[in-house]
Amino acid sequence: MIRAALVLVLTAWTTASASAQAGAPAWLAGCWEQRAGNRETVEMWMAPAGGMMLGASRTVVAGTVREYEQLILKLDGGKLVYTASPSGQATATFTATSVTDSSFTVENLQHDFPQRIIYRRHGSDSLIARIEGPGPSGPRGFDYPMRRIACR
Repeated sequence: MIRAALVLVLTAWTTASASAQAGAPAWLAGCWEQRAGNRETVEMWMAPAGGMMLGASRTVVAGTVREYEQLILKLDGGKLVYTASPSGQATATFTATSVTDSSFTVENLQHDFPQRIIYRRHGSDSLIARIEGPGPSGPRGFDYPMRRIACR
């Protein structure tokens, strides 16, 4: 009886773990870069494990770090949750409203800006991250096109 219960628990845990892995956007794993003049942003994502991906971002302008961010993507209650801890700001959590095999959208309409974050994969070597939310003259949004680079 105990053995049967243990097999059921292990089977349920393995299935839940596989589902969590399937819900994580594994295509995001690796390093991504955006360059514009003397401004370079690098975003790094660990591969999914245990239903979670860890990420970090750093923007350097003319050799000086201007901003950085720690990121978590995880499955929570069957939903993909994105947590961002940007430099100089409070941590904010966003919940998925859409997840496909090449994109995901997360939202937190209670947050000031952004209220929506979208990652869209373009082929195997590029993506566009987009942030959206309210602005002084109505809705506004910014695209951050990135290309895959070797992690360093």
